[in-house]
Amino acid sequence: MTGRNFLLTILAGLLACLTAAAPATAGAYRNIDTASSQDIVDSMAAKGVRGAANLVTGWAEIPKQIYVTGEEGGWLRGAVVGPFKGIGMALVRTVSGAGELATFFIAYPGYYDPWIEPRFVWQSE
Repeated sequence: MTGRNFLLTILAGLLACLTAAAPATAGAYRNIDTASSQDIVDSMAAKGVRGAANLVTGWAEIPKQIYVTGEEGGWLRGAVVGPFKGIGMALVRTVSGAGELATFFIAYPGYYDPWIEPRFVWQSE
């Protein structure tokens, strides 16, 4: 298997986990004391996958912030300010992804809540 095929296989598996690991009762208030064992395991898996995804895709904040800044404040501002915002957000997303991946088994903060919003780089703010 070539390196590119291996990477595509890993990314496809990650996306499959993202869709399968989402808790069925998302949005409802839950806590560790009232959750079933299956809910806890599902939430742990979702936090771990979210952390891995953010760790791997943190760099995508750079083009995203260039685009978002350009849409909000004009393309000159997007070209000048956007890369700096992107670098900052890439660092934040990558570090939060590493933290979530390292602590996926701990119900912190809240009930396996995300460390950063939006949960993934490809979601709108």
